[in-house]
Amino acid sequence: MITQEDIDHFENFRTHYIFDVDGTLTPSRGKIDKEFKSFFNSFCLSHNVYLVTGSDKPKTVEQIGKDTYNLCKRVYNCSGAEVWEGETNTYTSDWKPSGQQMAFLMQIADLSPYPYQYGKTVEVRTGMVNFSVVGRGAVGLQRTNYYKWDCEHREREKLSRLIKTQYPELTAVVGGETGIDVFPNGGDKSQILRDFLDTDMIYFFGDRLDPAGNDRPLADAIVNGKSIHVKDWRDTYKTLLGMVE
Repeated sequence: MITQEDIDHFENFRTHYIFDVDGTLTPSRGKIDKEFKSFFNSFCLSHNVYLVTGSDKPKTVEQIGKDTYNLCKRVYNCSGAEVWEGETNTYTSDWKPSGQQMAFLMQIADLSPYPYQYGKTVEVRTGMVNFSVVGRGAVGLQRTNYYKWDCEHREREKLSRLIKTQYPELTAVVGGETGIDVFPNGGDKSQILRDFLDTDMIYFFGDRLDPAGNDRPLADAIVNGKSIHVKDWRDTYKTLLGMVE
């Protein structure tokens, strides 16, 4: 005989919680708060938790710690182009940008009117490219200053459209405070839904659910559940506390 406890267990098994990392679980390019980390680890132990981030595995581990990383059922790095279950790599995309595409990205970075640049502007990751006018070496106030400037001038949105116009086979979306994620069409975060059923209940937390943001494609593709737009990790913490109380 099936009991209510059996039904509740089955429903919990079919409910999945997916989180962006940068700006959702951590400060932008920063490490997770210790108090929130303790709470989130406990949440992982009692729920089906997954991460999806534009960053690679080493950067994600640096931000949240190896323990938290391995407590998740699955981590989709590089927007799902690289998939990990603990220490086991279960999928890796073999896509790489062409030399012409790389040259174009570096050219438009050099043509930007923003006066400061810190480090390389183009970083090739598994199955994608992360592009940043201000440079991958920007930290702290350097990142904040560009973010404020970009909010006023909307440069990243304009450059995303320019990349798409030049290369229709590519998708370019705004991510985090300074970057643009570039990948082949279909290589956005929504690709992770290949591992879930349409009948699964999914709660997705992300800070870039705006139309140009890199969390939006996944939010739009979810059939059952809810996408929760958070402002930062504190907002995520507050929302999760409300869900478990």
